[in-house]
Amino acid sequence: MSTQELITQELITQVKIQRYLPEQHNEPYWQTFTVPMDESTSILDALNHIKEEQDPSLSYRWSCRMAICGSCGVMVNGIPKLGCKTFLRDYSGPLKIEPLAHFPIEKDLMVDMDTFLQHLTAVQPYLIPDFINEQPASTEPYKQTPAQLAKYRQFANCINCGLCYSACPQFGLNAEFLGPAALTLAHRYNLDSRDTGKDQRMAQLNSHEGVWGCTFVGFCSEVCPKGVDPAAAVNQGKVEAAKSTLIALFKG
Repeated sequence: MSTQELITQELITQVKIQRYLPEQHNEPYWQTFTVPMDESTSILDALNHIKEEQDPSLSYRWSCRMAICGSCGVMVNGIPKLGCKTFLRDYSGPLKIEPLAHFPIEKDLMVDMDTFLQHLTAVQPYLIPDFINEQPASTEPYKQTPAQLAKYRQFANCINCGLCYSACPQFGLNAEFLGPAALTLAHRYNLDSRDTGKDQRMAQLNSHEGVWGCTFVGFCSEVCPKGVDPAAAVNQGKVEAAKSTLIALFKG
């Protein structure tokens, strides 16, 4: 084989995908595909190749391809990953792709995220204005100091991908547990100097399904594709929940 042929030779790898077609099969099954790859081929690229060139029935979610939208989460060899941010070059052996763990499977790699979204909604992950002492609307920007920003910035990069829920054993055992992302976002807004909704969120955080349900395994922080540390947010949330309880006791 000539040097030019070696340079242009296409590398290939095998990808094993868990399929689930509820209209055809009662149970999930595995299907193996052979895909071309180079140094830049991501898991999402491989899925797109399979769908476009081999099996158009393959179903999965994706959108931005830049680790921003958070929609292409899958299990890769048992670990929650973003498909667009995970590359075939990093795996030398067999590659197994499954839907995100701990969520009901809708079809192939698509999961039902309704419970996840309900948990996010429950903690009111947005700035809550001061309705009690509401002032006339101002056209001036609400300024924050670097120190005020630094308090919550680490927790503000969540893209709602749900990978931390697939890594969370407590959510796997109890889907009512609010879970890493919701608790992190609640803590993020509680730390924001522009927000006045902490008292409203504490009822959720201090509940049985709130921060006290976490057993601090910490895998949620390891799998976050944006470097957010949900385990730290939950632990800090436990301190705030304990303080809230003590204050309520003293007030009678």
